Amino acid sequence: MHKLQVSDAQIMHIALQQEILRSEESRYDHRLHGVLLVSRGMSCYEVGEHLGQDPVTVQRWVHAFNADGFAGLREGQRSGRPSRISSDHWSKLERVLRQSPRTLGYGQNLWDGKLLAHHLRQKCELNLGVRQCQRIFRQMGFRRRKPRPLIAKADPEAQARYKKTPPSAHREDLTLWSLDECHLQQHGSRCVMWVPPEDKDPILRHAPTRKSIALFGAINLRSGQLVTMFATPFNADSFAVFLRQVARHRDRRRRNLLILDNAAYHRQPTVPESLTLDHLPPYSPELNPIERVWKLLRRLRIHNIYFETLEHLTQEVTAQLVEWSIPNPVLRRLCCIT
Repeated sequence: MHKLQVSDAQIMHIALQQEILRSEESRYDHRLHGVLLVSRGMSCYEVGEHLGQDPVTVQRWVHAFNADGFAGLREGQRSGRPSRISSDHWSKLERVLRQSPRTLGYGQNLWDGKLLAHHLRQKCELNLGVRQCQRIFRQMGFRRRKPRPLIAKADPEAQARYKKTPPSAHREDLTLWSLDECHLQQHGSRCVMWVPPEDKDPILRHAPTRKSIALFGAINLRSGQLVTMFATPFNADSFAVFLRQVARHRDRRRRNLLILDNAAYHRQPTVPESLTLDHLPPYSPELNPIERVWKLLRRLRIHNIYFETLEHLTQEVTAQLVEWSIPNPVLRRLCCIT
């Protein structure tokens, strides 16, 4: 039989060793092989050179096998490096991290890895890296979360009462609409996205302008149909024009009830007889279902896009609004009231 050779032997030798170390079972087989070679008369030095291991490691395998048999070669719970933070310091640190850094005299309002490393160095005489301190947050159960906004002047009791009102969306004699306005900025917005590994520094051009487009919107919660109108400015006159447009798309078999906020011009216009307005509690935009539509619109058409002109933004938004101008299940499910 001819002598066989592995191409790129040096590279493949390293790759094979890395593959052996990937799983617990392969490492166990690796130790069995080492003990087998020792039992065949090879020295620990020879086995270590043959398997790419330190001779002392091979000695430990043999001693473990002599003491406990095959079970000695199995992996147990690894203790790892002893923690440099004592249990007493750990419990104190948990209490400290639940306070604002400003209460401890620091100039910032949020904890991060760098500030925690500085705090441990000053108060506990421990020199830990920023990444180690970030792992401490996770070990204590902390999570990175973006706070949910809550308008300071909102009335929680009024909001709770409104939420407990029996839902009218299921009444067969009533069609609910959700109405609101929004501004869409030409400078766009950025959000996290998947980028290929070769793109080390993803860049999004940003239009240096404060121009925006403004539109009224009303969504039929029963069918998912969206009625919109571009308007500048928002006032009682433009709102009255939009109400007449909504009235032309009303459900002619049912009573039409519009949910909207308490903007001043929402209480001034002449309301068509076919529509009824239902105002939300003050400062409660989160109770208006159409806010979800604006969020989805920005995600689909504005996030991570460069708009060179305001017309480009208008065309992009209009294309989505046209798609939603007919009854559709996407918006109906998005804005459903249970």
